[in-house]
Amino acid sequence: MQWEAITWQRMAERLAGHLDDPGQAPGPGSWQRVGIDGAPAAETGLLAGRLAEALRLRGRPSLVVPADGFLRPASLRFEFGRQDVDSYLGGWYDTAALWREVFGPTDPGGSGRVLPDLWDPVTDRATRSPYVALPPGGVLLVHGPLLLGHWFPFDLSVHIRLSAGALARRTEESARWTLPAFARYEADTDPGSAADAVVRADDPRHPAWTGIRSR
Repeated sequence: MQWEAITWQRMAERLAGHLDDPGQAPGPGSWQRVGIDGAPAAETGLLAGRLAEALRLRGRPSLVVPADGFLRPASLRFEFGRQDVDSYLGGWYDTAALWREVFGPTDPGGSGRVLPDLWDPVTDRATRSPYVALPPGGVLLVHGPLLLGHWFPFDLSVHIRLSAGALARRTEESARWTLPAFARYEADTDPGSAADAVVRADDPRHPAWTGIRSR
């Protein structure tokens, strides 16, 4: 891969410009869907927020949806223990609910009524958040870990990559048991090849990226 040094702000502006390009514009009654993929230590929500602001300045409505708002109940996540790597990879996130409540409504001709979150992992209860109406032509921004292994229908995907060493350093001690899960995700899914753009963020103060690659 060839890397270009860039600031997070400039990256967000470049992504927004790509989405706003007439050749990328959604058809009538359609939405654009963006995935920002990365381990929790990669802080994907920061880029999602910057991109949402860059789109707002272009007059484009957007909605940021964190994947962590669609965790499954603790009784299901911890069925095989609190540190089971297989469960983390395949059973922690309610992908069926994401398809139903987030991607389905933004399919062409959909309602645009998106549920921004479903489950609060702290209280282990439903959030009861109201649906949000994203108008046609708007941009859905989903961010979080392990997004590129589920065939989610992203029009644009970004993977924020951390080297194994940086990931270990920046992952909280209580969550380091997830490191083998991300190693397997890297090997099995190869998000660096699956994504439209890859960001190298070992030092978050000095990111670099591939730019948006043609497919």
